[in-house]
Amino acid sequence: MKRSGTADLPLHYGKVPPWLYERMSILGLSIIEVILADYGKDEVLRRLSDPFWFQSFGAVMGMDWHSSGITTSVMGALKRSINPNSQSLGLYICGGKGKFSRETPSELLQIADKTGLNGTELVRASKLSAKVDNTAIQDGYQLYLHNFIVSDNGNWSVVQQGMHESDGTARRYHWHSENIKSFIEEPHTGINGISRGTILNLTDSEASENRKGILDISHTDSAEIMSDFSRLILPNHHDVQASDVDLKRLGALLYVTREQQPQNFEDLLLLEGVGPRTMQSLALVSEVIHGAPSRFKDPARFSFAHGGKDGHPFPVPTNVYDESIQILKSGIEKSKLGNSDKLKTLNKLHQIVEATEKDFIPSFDIQEVIEEERQNSWRFGGKTVFGDAQKPSHPKAIQLSLF
Repeated sequence: MKRSGTADLPLHYGKVPPWLYERMSILGLSIIEVILADYGKDEVLRRLSDPFWFQSFGAVMGMDWHSSGITTSVMGALKRSINPNSQSLGLYICGGKGKFSRETPSELLQIADKTGLNGTELVRASKLSAKVDNTAIQDGYQLYLHNFIVSDNGNWSVVQQGMHESDGTARRYHWHSENIKSFIEEPHTGINGISRGTILNLTDSEASENRKGILDISHTDSAEIMSDFSRLILPNHHDVQASDVDLKRLGALLYVTREQQPQNFEDLLLLEGVGPRTMQSLALVSEVIHGAPSRFKDPARFSFAHGGKDGHPFPVPTNVYDESIQILKSGIEKSKLGNSDKLKTLNKLHQIVEATEKDFIPSFDIQEVIEEERQNSWRFGGKTVFGDAQKPSHPKAIQLSLF
């Protein structure tokens, strides 16, 4: 099977506050709906199996850009919002964290009854992917989350995460049913995690002879193997630093959304009246929807859409978040009625930012951008898990020119 990737993340505890979880569910569903409409179900599965895109997706929804909590929160929010609409969307999300992960087989069999899919094969894929990451790869990570995402055409992805008992880190594993060949030789689309030195990995192609010997002993048939995968390793520091971000891409985004006005671009006239701060968020949301895979190598950049619940890089601007949701939902509803102009405008915004990058030379201080966001957070309904953003004793005017 095609190996999609893994991610190594600092392990964070705590819960997502209800005010953010509600918004994540709505925005997450809206983004998935647009991807479904423009690219189809298989593309949704492919993206969920990409550790870089998944991390960027979580960051644009206001989760901490680098922590393990993105996995649990994003999949929980998506399951909550997608499953009630599964019949129309053609997507189903099973499993979850802890005891919910053990409900995956029964959920898959119920889906099979509704759709006519082969439930036995889906359950087998779910169990084998978990078995490989918990047993065949002895890297010190014990699985505690397993989500199986399946479409009504039978294709699927797996997102699962393990915890390292001794050092407070998590490792996320991604699987994709595309080009499936084997569950026991390099089956992942990706693994995300910090290097722990030499580990026992019986799924490595070089372990083929070891596997054959083990299989001979257990009288189990052997199988053939798989391809390379993406690996995302995120740092332990919580603050967003210049080294975490592609400054050329972020700078071009800020330049277009702050310096340019919609009337300067005929294709953006439908966004006229939208403030620069919301334009900044919409541009990053649009990139998550329409961006090429190579654009997600710096997931931290996507936290500049809606901040992070712990205040890094800045508090979640709930007013901006709500406006982003409203514009996206409005575009989706109009598109269903045959008018896709607004959604096309969002795509055009992404294209304009991308074109601007070609000749853009970054000459700004990322910490100044972050400080400006924090200074003005109270204006945008800024919130963190610690409370509402407070108005500074000497508030500064909103600074729109950085270049």
